[in-house]
Order: sequence, then structure tokens, then C-alpha cells
Amino acid sequence: MSVPVVRAADSERDQRRAAAALRAAGLGPGDRLLVSAAASPALLAVVLGALRSGVVPVVLDPALPAAERAALAEDADPGLDVGAEPERLLAEDDEGELADVPLARPMHYTSGTTGRRKGVWSGVLAEDDARALAAEEIDLWGLGPADRYLLLSPLHHSAPLRFAVSTLLAGGEVLLPGPFDVGRAAEAITTLRPTTTFCVPTHLQRLLAVSSPAHPVDWSSFRRLVHAGAPCPAPVKRAVLAAAPEGSVWEFYGSTEAQFTVCSPEDWLAHPGSVGRARPGRRLETDERGQLWCAVPRWARFEYWRAPEKTAAAWRGDRVTVGDLGRVDDDGTVWLDGRREDLVISGGVNVYPAEVEAVLDAHPGVVESAVVGVPDAEWGQRVVAAYVGDADPAELAGWARERLAPAKRPKSLHPVGELPRTSTGKVRRLDLPEVLGL
Repeated sequence: MSVPVVRAADSERDQRRAAAALRAAGLGPGDRLLVSAAASPALLAVVLGALRSGVVPVVLDPALPAAERAALAEDADPGLDVGAEPERLLAEDDEGELADVPLARPMHYTSGTTGRRKGVWSGVLAEDDARALAAEEIDLWGLGPADRYLLLSPLHHSAPLRFAVSTLLAGGEVLLPGPFDVGRAAEAITTLRPTTTFCVPTHLQRLLAVSSPAHPVDWSSFRRLVHAGAPCPAPVKRAVLAAAPEGSVWEFYGSTEAQFTVCSPEDWLAHPGSVGRARPGRRLETDERGQLWCAVPRWARFEYWRAPEKTAAAWRGDRVTVGDLGRVDDDGTVWLDGRREDLVISGGVNVYPAEVEAVLDAHPGVVESAVVGVPDAEWGQRVVAAYVGDADPAELAGWARERLAPAKRPKSLHPVGELPRTSTGKVRRLDLPEVLGL
């Protein structure tokens, strides 16, 4: 199949052109460059050319409605907006100087599953911090010149862009098969022999479903198959572990703001359902409410763009929280219970959706589920669940009765064809009541 391939050496030349064009446009360190384009060699070159000049790219979803894009553009206050045409910055032959490593992180806007999007801003880094930031990701995944990274998720999200940038910095290649299509992705995996990829569990579910004895997906080239972005149902995880090379299936827990854990295949098999242990240089703990806090190194600090009150709420010294609830075992294993914003309080009892979902997902007739609280005149909120699968609602209710305390049992169970999601695979819980007609 014909797929654009971005090679580190070729991209370097275009990065220098982008750097020269940005300088000619009057942009310097700390200024923002707005771009909202589909994945392409030009987009990667412009992002890296900006980062290695200290200019901060703000990469927006090209499919945003015009009004939402305009609001984010006004908020970001860019020095230059190239819209869907990053190649405009590569039109001239002039080449600028580049730092060895990115001097900044891109500014991404949070996906907004629990409210208004927030810009995540790290500013321009000191040279030592910039080198440490670049080395952290390359060293964590062992990236090198022999790697071929397959892009399965959009580049306007932080993780896929971070993997692509790190691969090019390490001298490897990036494969760009276009917007996710399960048939095209399966063919790319089988024929292009990628060594690394980042994906969300939905990608894995669809790739496993399309694989057949007549047309199997050949996972054998993967050295690191990394997933995150949403909980991965245990049956899906075990199926991928069985299909991919031993030791290749990893996951991590993180957010647009920061990265917290890494989970090797061995750690997951020893602690199924966990998200691993703290990344090197980090420490995780919980507060009195069960909220997770992570001590991060200097180069991982951030603030919410032009929102000092939100920044203050997220930090305690060198520790940061993004509102997730969880547990940390004595051996450092981290477990997620959900988000503080997702907490359901029914009759004065705290109900964590992740706990209820884990019980429902264990039923053989459930592929995945999502739990939400809806207003209730008697209880304040009542627990309801949507699920994908062929389980009979009455049978599933009995399953839940045997395994959950009364306050945690869903008061209604709704089979659906699919759950509403963001483009990163996270369930949009705020949309569930409307989807269910509640």
C-alpha cells in the first residue's frame, strides 16, 4: 500500500525551512503558532521546526466547528495562524538554525470531557530541561533510527504527536496511513512492518475484530505497541497480549497535562486492571479524598493558559493532580477509580463509575460499559449504565446484584450499539443521559 513516510533526515530540511519562515514572520521564543491540519509530513516538519526554535505550536482539530475554532484561536492569541496549510511555511528555500531538541512542548487544549477546554502551557524550557524532556520519552520507549512509528490517532492529540516527534528526534520514521480505517490500519500493520505505535483501546478492539484466519492481522513486527487514553477491557488486553510479540504490549496512564505511569506486560499480568507504576522521576500518592497526586520533575511542569485559579487548584508544590481518583499499593502499583467529576453520590454513598463498570465488563455478554449518575428526587442521583454487548438486561442486573452493594447497583441498564466518545477514545459521560433519553 502507498503510505507517506516521514524520514528524520528529510524532515530536518523542512524543519529548517519552517524555522526560517517563522523568524521572517516575526515569531520568536514563546510566541504561538496556530495550525489545524490533518496529519502530513508538512505538519510534522512545521511542529518540530517551531519547537526547535522555541515557538509553541497550538495544534487544533481540523474538524472543529468554525465557532469553536474561532474561540480557541482567540484564547491562544497566536502570532501566526496557518490554518490547514502548514506547507505555506515550507515554500521558501531559506533555512534557519534549529536547537538539537525541542525548546517547548506544544500547547494542546484538553479534550473537554468534563467541561470547557483548557490550554496546557509549559512555556519555553531551559536548555537542560529541554534535553531532559526529549530524552525521557526516547529512553522510556527505547526509540532509535530503526523504528517505524505507525500513526493511528490524530496529531492534534498530545500522545500521538509526542510519539511521532520523539521518533523523528531519535532518527526513525513515521508512517502516515491517514484517518483511522480498520481495514487500512490492518493492511498497514501487516505490510509496512511498523515497530511502534500508539493507540486507544477502541483501535485494538476493531483490529482484533477484523482479523480472521483468512486475513489475519500480522502483529509480529511490533517492538512497542502502546495504548492509553481510556480503560482497556481485560478481554481485549489479553487478546492483544496473545496476538502481539511477547513483551511488546505496554500502556501508560497520563493526560494532556502530564504523564504519570507506565505499565509493562509483566506488571499488567501480575496486577490485571492496574495502570502500572510511576514513570522514572515521578512519585504517585493519594490524598484524603482518594485523589491521585504526582510529583513530577521540573521539565514536566505546566500551567493552564490564562487560568491562574485552575493552575493553583492543580498544584501543591511539585505535585500535580488532574482530578483522577485511585489507589497506590505498597509496591507502587497504581489503580484508577475514575474522575472526581464522575463521582456519583446516591443516598449519601459515593459510587465510583469505574468500580461498577469493572463488574459489568466482567460479564461474558458485555464488551464494555459506562456508568453515570442522573438526578433523582429521592436519592439525589441514581446510577444508570449503558453497555455494548448481547447480555440480557435482566440477567446483567442479577449479575450486578450478586457483586455490588445496593447503592452501587445500576437502577437501569441500557444496551447500545456504541458508547459516545471523544476522538481520543474517552467515553463522553456528560453525553450519556441524552443518548439514553434520561
